[in-house]
Amino acid sequence: MRSVNPVVTVYHDGGCPLCRREIALMRKLDKRKAIRFVDVTSGSVCPLDRKTLLARFHAEEDGRLYSGAAAFAAMWRAIPLLRPIGVAARNPVFLRILETLYTVFLRFRPALQKLTRRFS
Repeated sequence: MRSVNPVVTVYHDGGCPLCRREIALMRKLDKRKAIRFVDVTSGSVCPLDRKTLLARFHAEEDGRLYSGAAAFAAMWRAIPLLRPIGVAARNPVFLRILETLYTVFLRFRPALQKLTRRFS
């Protein structure tokens, strides 16, 4: 089934090898084409400045811009397989746990990017 209009817009770092892999997986899972993927590095029109969008993951759902774990949850809600996790993230306690994990990941992201580039 193909969605007429994307439900969620995801802003991602097309220059990041980790991000490219994640987005490739999300594209495969997005069989309904409910997500519009925007590469922030491509010069596309975006709701925030490029530096802000590259610092954290962002997604727009129902006209609202989300950042970090909340943005991942918005993206997951658009994919039937991941929707239960995205819906569960509407719970503030669960979202706080996801955000903490995301913040920890951001600390290690530069090192993981280097490793990914080395093996790509």
